[in-house]
Amino acid sequence: MRKAGILNAELAAAINRLGHSDTFAVADCGLPIPDEVEVIDLALIFGVPSFESVVRAVLAEVVVQEATIADTTPDAVRTLIAAPAVQEVSHEKLKARIADVKFVIRTGETTPFANVIFTSGVAF
Repeated sequence: MRKAGILNAELAAAINRLGHSDTFAVADCGLPIPDEVEVIDLALIFGVPSFESVVRAVLAEVVVQEATIADTTPDAVRTLIAAPAVQEVSHEKLKARIADVKFVIRTGETTPFANVIFTSGVAF
């Protein structure tokens, strides 16, 4: 058994498969996700787990070189996005880019526009 870090086996495996410049998303429970995109569904009930708790756990384990958010992203969500570069696009463009990510982590978050696409970096 792991002592710390992400315990969800599916999420840990997806993170382990990330390479430099791969993209993945953390999303609220309402984001439409194309059928062909892998979904790691952590949502239990509205609000659980929160976007914040998932982003904090993921960022503790993944090197991120860039984040993409919608221009409608609330300030409370923006403050959680710890990335060297942050790109803003329209909400429609963000939804379209979801089709290109390796996986989406679906949270129980109900805050509108609580979605981010991360681009993985390298640790060396």
